[in-house]
Amino acid sequence: MTTPTDPAAQKPLPTPPRLSFITVPLLIALFYNGFSLLSIPFAGSTLNEMLDMMGQGSAPIRLDDAQVSLVLWISFALTAALILWLYFTRRAVIEGRAWGRVSAIVLGVLSLLALPFGPVLGIFMLIGAFDRQVVAYTTR
Repeated sequence: MTTPTDPAAQKPLPTPPRLSFITVPLLIALFYNGFSLLSIPFAGSTLNEMLDMMGQGSAPIRLDDAQVSLVLWISFALTAALILWLYFTRRAVIEGRAWGRVSAIVLGVLSLLALPFGPVLGIFMLIGAFDRQVVAYTTR
């Protein structure tokens, strides 16, 4: 015996055209952070040099090997968490989940602070996230 189903529930909504305003910047950020994650092991030798350049005119700050290792591991963990957040947000937006849109708004606002390309990506994400068709697609 079959149960009757709602015909409106079976028919999927068409993908809104401005959904790519969210998914493409998320994909760009995903690849950018993936490349930066791969470069973290090579940043150890330049960390003290960057600290020396920032502290010109004052006492130089030097990190020993254990501190450099700790900074690199923390950077690795935070970047990996960001990559996972970007991946699952993009996936949720494509599937039309409401929490994916909210997460994309949060990522869009945070990316406004990441110079030089972040503000451009953030503006596109926010335009796409507040589009009426995208809101309807993610609240179904």
